[in-house]
Order: sequence, then C-alpha cells, then structure tokens
Amino acid sequence: MATSYHSRSNSLPSRQHPLTSQINENLSRLRSSEAASTSSIGHKLNGLQDLHECVDLLLQLPLTQQALAHEQHRKWIEELLDGSLMVLDVCSTAKDALLQIKECTQQLQSTLRRRRGVEGLVNEVRKYLASRKAMKKAIYKALKNLKQMGTKFNTKDGENGDVISILREEEAVTVRVLESLLSFISGPDAEPKLCRWSLVSKLMHQKRVGCVEETNEIANAEVAVRSLIKSDNIKHIENVQNELQKSELCIQDVEEGLESLFRRLIKARVTALNILNC
Repeated sequence: MATSYHSRSNSLPSRQHPLTSQINENLSRLRSSEAASTSSIGHKLNGLQDLHECVDLLLQLPLTQQALAHEQHRKWIEELLDGSLMVLDVCSTAKDALLQIKECTQQLQSTLRRRRGVEGLVNEVRKYLASRKAMKKAIYKALKNLKQMGTKFNTKDGENGDVISILREEEAVTVRVLESLLSFISGPDAEPKLCRWSLVSKLMHQKRVGCVEETNEIANAEVAVRSLIKSDNIKHIENVQNELQKSELCIQDVEEGLESLFRRLIKARVTALNILNC
C-alpha cells in the first residue's frame, strides 16, 4: 500500500518545476519578512499576493489537477478548503475593522476641522474610542481562531506530495501574515494582558517599538486621541489631526492590499473546489 501511495504522489509536479521553485522563493522571502521587525504590513501583504498568484498558476496545470483529483489527496484538499473558509472569515473581520476605523477617523477629523465646540469634540472622541474598543474585541476573537488554526502546521507532511506540502506551507504563512495584520490594526491592546496599561505605558511602548519595528500609524492616532482628553492645549489638537491623517492614509493602503488578497483567496478556493469536484 505504501509503495502504491508514493508512486501516485510522484505524479505531482516536483520541486524542480519552475513554478515550484518560484513559490519556494516567495515563501523564503515571506519568512525573511516575518523575521525582520522593520518589514511593513503592506510589504507582507504584497508578498503574500505574489505567493498566492504563483500557487494558483501551479494549480491550473493539468498535471497538478490530475494528481490532486486522486482519492488519496481528497482529504487534504478538503482540509485546506476548511482552512480557507476561516482565512476568508478573518480577512472579512479585518476589512470590517478597517472600514469602521476609517469612518470614525474621518468623522473625528471633520469635527476637529469644524471646531464644533468642546461638547461635540468629546462626543466624537468617545465614539472613536468606543469603536476602537469594539473592534479590538472582534480582532482578539479572530486572533484566537488563527492561533488555534496555526497549531495544525506543527506536523510534517513530507509524504503527501510536493504540491500538498506547498499548499499547507502557503496556508501557514498566510495565517502568520494575517496574525501580523490583525495585531497591527488593533495595536498594543491586541493581547489581553496589555488592556490595563496606562497611557504613559502606551506612549513608552510606542517610543520603544518605533526604534525596532515599523511605525503603526493606527495605534499612534489612538494614543494621540487619548492624550487629547487629558489636555487643553490647542497644539495637541493639531497633533491629533496630523496623526489621524497619517492613520487614514495607512488604512487606505492596507485596505487596498487586503482587498486584492481577498480576491486571490476566493479565486484559489474556487480552483480547489473545481479540482475536488472533478
């Protein structure tokens, strides 16, 4: 039985195939970006899109489709499809969170520009912070789901064929990039242990992280808004406006990268479903 299984698995494109080599290069670059604290979330999303594009091309090869259509690969394809549903759900959570932050950011900016008075400003600040709090709860739940999903990648799949291994590696790195994305959107409060930090601690954290990691414009805007509550200085309003503008531009860039990735994930799922139904 074992000999028969391996002989059928060998019909999968080998790691010498040009597309397979390109995919491995993309995986290597993504792993390097994970290790580099200065790598931006936009860079990671772009790299992930390149990876999914190459994998989709590999799945379009007749040889790949014929091999994956065999019964011994069916359970792996079904497992990957189950994982893709969770990944798409997490992407939807991230998209909703970004939209929510952007709308509150724009509303607060409008209030600051029009100088509607202290009462109007306080109301908008409260809406902004309440929105951030609700969003962080949704993101924390998504992060827990991703971490649970990530535990299954600890097992080795050397006997499942090169393409199956590549698909699992692709899913694993996708999960890790999405974890980084959700943590970036949420900011320092993504972990429950950080929820009791004081404002001073947050500011110290931002200063320290800024020296070794990418700038988080979304988190910086929240810190600026919180500092505004405790200050009557008009200069702080100007600083908040500046941070909110940076945050909005950052959100727009991340939204575009995430939307493009979301479309590629859907396309990949359709391809896998078609193979499964052959």
